[in-house]
Amino acid sequence: MTISEILFWFLSALALGSALMMVFSRNPVYSVLWLIVVFFAISGHYILLNAQFLAVVNIIVYAGAIMVLFLFVIMLMNLNADNEPQKNRWLKFAGAIAGGSLLLILVAALRQSETLLDQKTVDTGASGLIHNLGKVLYTDYVLPFEISSILFLSAMVGAVVIGKKEAEQPNQL
Repeated sequence: MTISEILFWFLSALALGSALMMVFSRNPVYSVLWLIVVFFAISGHYILLNAQFLAVVNIIVYAGAIMVLFLFVIMLMNLNADNEPQKNRWLKFAGAIAGGSLLLILVAALRQSETLLDQKTVDTGASGLIHNLGKVLYTDYVLPFEISSILFLSAMVGAVVIGKKEAEQPNQL
């Protein structure tokens, strides 16, 4: 085994273990901290794939900014077990069915991916460069990129409108 294979398996085990700890952790703050570990493991995978730009962006944006925002929201909400509503048995059953369906879809997708293992890729050493990423993003994927920017803009406008309506309403005692 080479060092890259050892790193791959270590990062994979770390990501899966941290993801399971995130899901099964009872404390929401611990769940966010485990999610940060998952993001670092995914960034390690990006580095192994020679996508250094994506690794750095993943650490800065997701593990840095968004997780800090999640922590602030969780701490401001003051989630306690006393305030948490009890979940219905049917809701738990529906969640189990949805999770099982997702598992079946993932297994079916992985079974079809065996043909991808047969394809050989030429390592040119430039696969993770920002220039190549920008070229592909603005030529092949320009329409989905612009649609996602419009969706983000509409979400920001919606958040401002919702926040403004709440601020305009007088306090009723």
